[in-house]
Amino acid sequence: MAIKKLPYKSLRELIVKNISNEEDYETRKLIDELSVVKQQRYLTKKQLIKICNWKSPRAIQLIKSNSADKIKSTTTKVFGTRSEREKLSLLTELQGVSVPMASAILMLTNPKNYGVIDIRVWQLLYKMKSVNNRPSGIGFNFKHWYRFLMIIRYYAKLYKVSARTIERTFFEAHVKYQKGNLY
Repeated sequence: MAIKKLPYKSLRELIVKNISNEEDYETRKLIDELSVVKQQRYLTKKQLIKICNWKSPRAIQLIKSNSADKIKSTTTKVFGTRSEREKLSLLTELQGVSVPMASAILMLTNPKNYGVIDIRVWQLLYKMKSVNNRPSGIGFNFKHWYRFLMIIRYYAKLYKVSARTIERTFFEAHVKYQKGNLY
C-alpha cells in the first residue's frame, strides 16, 4: 500500500483538519471553460481532448480516435439521463474512457455533484476502512465508482461543500501521507 498510517480516527476528522476550497489554477480554468456544457448538453471532441489531457494524457490517442459525432451523441445521452449507471456505461463506451476518465468528465462539467475516482482517493478510503476491496486503487467498475460517489456526496452535504472539494481533500491527504512510489 502506498500510504502510511494516518493520524485520523475517521474520515470526518480527516476532512475537518484538511478541507480546502482552493482549486488549483489549471483545474479551475478548465472547470470554468467547461461550464458551457450545461447549456450545450454535450461535449465536443476538443473539450474531451482537454479533459483527457488534464486527467491522463496517456489515453490521448484513444480519445482522439472517437469521431466528433460519436462524442456528441454519446455525451448528449450522458447529460440527458439521471441514471448514474447509464452515465458511466455510456461514457466508458468511448475509446480511451475508463471509469476514472469518466469520473473526470463528470467532475469537470459538474464539480458540485462529482469528484474524480483515482488510485489516491481509493487507497485513502481503503486505509480509512470506508471501502473494503481494491486496496491497490485500480480496476474500478460501476459498483466501486458508485460507492465512492455516495461517500463524497454524503460528506459534501454534511459540510456544505462540493463533492469535488471532498474528493480533492482525500486526494491531497493521500499526497501528504504517501510513502514510496504510487505505482
